[in-house]
Amino acid sequence: MTPGMPSLSTMLGGVLGTHAKPGGLWYRSWFWVYLVLTANFVVLMLRQIPCQLNGATNYLAGCYSDIQVLWYWRGLQDGQIPFLQADVEYPVLTGAFMELGRRLVLLLGGRSEPGLDSTQVVHAANLFMAVTAVLIFVLFAVLVWAHLQLHRPWDAMMIAASPAIATVGLINWDALVVALTSLAILAWARKKPLWAGIWIGLGISAKLYPALLLAPLFILALRTGKWREFFTTVAATVAAWLAVNVPVYLASPEGWLYFWTFNVDRGADLGSVWYALQLGGLSIPGLSSLISALMVLGTAAILALMLFAPTKPRFAQGAFLMVVLFLVLNKVYSPQYVLWLLPLLVLARPRWFDWIMFSAAETSYYVAVWAHLDGILVGDGAGRLYWLAVYFRVGVQLWLASRVIDDILHPHNDIVRVSGLDDPDGGVFDRVGDAAWLQDWRARFRARLRSA
Repeated sequence: MTPGMPSLSTMLGGVLGTHAKPGGLWYRSWFWVYLVLTANFVVLMLRQIPCQLNGATNYLAGCYSDIQVLWYWRGLQDGQIPFLQADVEYPVLTGAFMELGRRLVLLLGGRSEPGLDSTQVVHAANLFMAVTAVLIFVLFAVLVWAHLQLHRPWDAMMIAASPAIATVGLINWDALVVALTSLAILAWARKKPLWAGIWIGLGISAKLYPALLLAPLFILALRTGKWREFFTTVAATVAAWLAVNVPVYLASPEGWLYFWTFNVDRGADLGSVWYALQLGGLSIPGLSSLISALMVLGTAAILALMLFAPTKPRFAQGAFLMVVLFLVLNKVYSPQYVLWLLPLLVLARPRWFDWIMFSAAETSYYVAVWAHLDGILVGDGAGRLYWLAVYFRVGVQLWLASRVIDDILHPHNDIVRVSGLDDPDGGVFDRVGDAAWLQDWRARFRARLRSA
């Protein structure tokens, strides 16, 4: 270099600063995750166009959405408030989210009142779909943000790139409960049990499944003796749930109870094993009682596994197993329920092969259910393809559960633990050994085996 001549780095902007990170955006996980999420959501929005142009019941186009349909069917077009003036088959917070969308429609110039002509009603319904889509995108952004804060941020790409977002993201309002659940997991990982409970309580107020997270928290508290944090979470869960639900119950007891009676009284429905068996000519009497009994037995088995496994399981593993059990046994499996499992799978077993199998099974069911509703996959012939899609999806979910169970029993195979970690997203459970009572029990059990 000629003396006095500036270096090339100086000519191009100077030397790298002390606190600068090499690579810039290109090396940041959040940049790529949000980029892929946005592209995936754009595909979802483009897929909605046929239903916006030709009606919301276009099953074969794969763009059906409860969001627009329930604008007509649940009184929103007439300005009726969920629970108070119209029955809604969802918990309170989901109904409130629907009402938020209606209020935004009014702010944007749409009308929601009786006596409107068809043009005004359709315009308002399209506005409702549009504003809800924006809100749901924000919720998906919150979901991936929560996972970007956890120990393996690049695994958030499995959520952002998932076919589930491009297929079922706008079928219903499930992005709300999924985002709340991930915030609860993040709060627990950051050792904030109070906030974890608040998010779980709000999640239960949107859909019921976040309550299942309390089961693995309980058993891990039993193993480690971390009772104060567990009971803080439980108390916050109850308080948040009551704060949301009690006002609605007091204002409209019948409206609040409708969700509960609707789900208790329904029979085997779309997507469930029970529905596939029914289509095959096998009807199960006393289905609600049978499911309750199987749920109790399955929960007991999962908790026993978590309690007596040689090495303490990770929180996410227990949460995944509980939600799989619930969905496999449930009376209905709506296509969007894949969103419940997706973030938990990414935490419990972040392997791309498992993700591909999961995505293939769920996408095949997504295609089959619309063909079934359209009348193509019905009857003794083509209808069997729908049954097979249900069994394939359930089979893959059970296979994934078996993989997680194997990781629990053989933690050296767990990709999260291969570098010697314990439960990096487990909050107060991370790097905490078993309680003295469990160690004593194991010692006595081994002594009995040796003396036998």
